[in-house]
Amino acid sequence: MDETVKPLRAPPHISVYADQHNISNLVQTMLSSLVVDQPEDPITYLIRLLQRTTVDIPRVLVLGPPAVGKLSVAKKLSGELRAVHVTRDSLLEDQSEWSTQEHPADQMVRRIQQRLNKIDCFNRGWVLEGIPQTSLQALSLQQAGVIPEHVVLLEAPDDVLLERSLTGDVYHRTFVWPLDGLVAQRLEEGRSTSEEQRQAELQRHRCELTGLKAAYQHVLKVVNADQPHADVYQQVLAFVRTSRRSRTPRILLLGPPGSGKSHQARLLSQKYKMVDVCCGRLLRSVAADGSALGEEIQSHLDVGRPVPDFLVLQVLEERLSRVDCSCRGWILHGFPCDLQQAKSLQEIHPPNRVFFMDLPDEVCVERISLRATDPVSGQRFHAVTRPAPSSEVQNRLKTRPEDSTPSVPHTLSQHRTHTAALQCVYPHAGRIDADQDPHSVFESLESRLTAD
Repeated sequence: MDETVKPLRAPPHISVYADQHNISNLVQTMLSSLVVDQPEDPITYLIRLLQRTTVDIPRVLVLGPPAVGKLSVAKKLSGELRAVHVTRDSLLEDQSEWSTQEHPADQMVRRIQQRLNKIDCFNRGWVLEGIPQTSLQALSLQQAGVIPEHVVLLEAPDDVLLERSLTGDVYHRTFVWPLDGLVAQRLEEGRSTSEEQRQAELQRHRCELTGLKAAYQHVLKVVNADQPHADVYQQVLAFVRTSRRSRTPRILLLGPPGSGKSHQARLLSQKYKMVDVCCGRLLRSVAADGSALGEEIQSHLDVGRPVPDFLVLQVLEERLSRVDCSCRGWILHGFPCDLQQAKSLQEIHPPNRVFFMDLPDEVCVERISLRATDPVSGQRFHAVTRPAPSSEVQNRLKTRPEDSTPSVPHTLSQHRTHTAALQCVYPHAGRIDADQDPHSVFESLESRLTAD
C-alpha cells in the first residue's frame, strides 16, 4: 500500500507532550468557548482568552432549597476562588432596563448572559447562586451558552430546613454563626416567611429537583448540608477544585499477586473502553503467533524462565503504540516489577496514572490459592470473585506454576523488596486498599481517576 495515502496518525508520544503542556485541555477550552460565545472577531477573542492568567477559570452554580445555606457557601467560595459572586438580587437591582414586552423568564436569562459576559466574569470566573430554579431555566441557560464547569446541589431534610430561621446576611443560629463576638452582638432577627410559604417553596424545589439533576448530571455534586458548615464548605471546595481535563488515560496498576489488578483492569476497561494490557497474557499471545519474536519468547516460557526485559519492552512498545491504545488509552498491569523495568517504561510509554494496590501477604496467599487458569481460553478465574461460567470450564482449570503454594512466599518477598524502589519512580502514585470487596476497590479507583 502506498504510504502517502494512508490516514495520517499522530505518533503515540504526542499524547505525552499534550499532557505535559495541557494542550488537549487548552484546545478543548478554546473550541468550546468559540462555539458557545460565537464572537464576531474569533481571532481577537482567542487572543484575549490566552491572555487570561489561567484557562481554568471557575464557572460554578450553587443550587438548593431555601435555607440550605447557598448564600454562605457561594459567598465564601467566590472569595476563595477570587471569582465574581452573582446572585438573583444583584441581577434584579436595576429593573429600569427591563422590557415590558419581553417575558420575565427570558429577561432573566438575558440579564444572566450579559452579566457573565462582562470582563470581570470573563477574566476571573463566576459563582452563580440560586439560579436556575427550574429545569426550563436550566435548558434556557444552556441554549444561551451559560455552561458551568461545576454544579453544587446542597440538600437537607425538609424538617431541618423549616427549623432554620435566617438572620441577616449569611449567619444562622445553628448552621453558621459568626466567629467575631461583635458581629454576633449586633445581629438582628430577620423577617422570616410563614411556615406555609416555606413549605410551598420547598415543594416547588422538590418538583424541579429531578429535572435540575438531569440537566447537569455530568458536572453535578450533591452535598449533604445537614452537617457543620465547615464540613459542607470543604466538600464543595474540594469538588470545585477538581479539573475535568481531557487526556488519554495511561494507567499503571501495581501490586502483589492476588491484589486484584487483572480484575480491576477488566472492570475499568469495560466501563471506560480503555485497552486492558496484561503483560503476561500479551507475552503468551505473541509467543503463540508463530513469529520469530514469538518463538524466542516461547523458548523462555517453555523452561519457566523469565522473559528478558528487552523482549518484554519490545512487545509492550509495539502494543501500546497501536491506534486503539493511542486513541482510547490503556491500563497496564503485570509490568514493571523492578526499578530498571520502571525506568525503561518511562522512556517509551510513561503512564499518567499509577496506583499501588495494597494487600497483606496472608490475604494474597489466601486469594492465590483460590484462582486457576483455563488452558483453552487463557482466562483466569477465581472461586469467589470470578467463578468459572460452566462445569466444563471448571473441570479443565489448571493452577499456574507461579501460583503454587510453595512459590508464593518467595514471589511476595521479591515484590516487597522492589516496591520501595518503584515508589521512587512514581512518587505521586495513589494508594488503594485492595483488602475490600472488588466493588469497593473499583469505586475507590474510579473516584481517584475522575478526581483530576
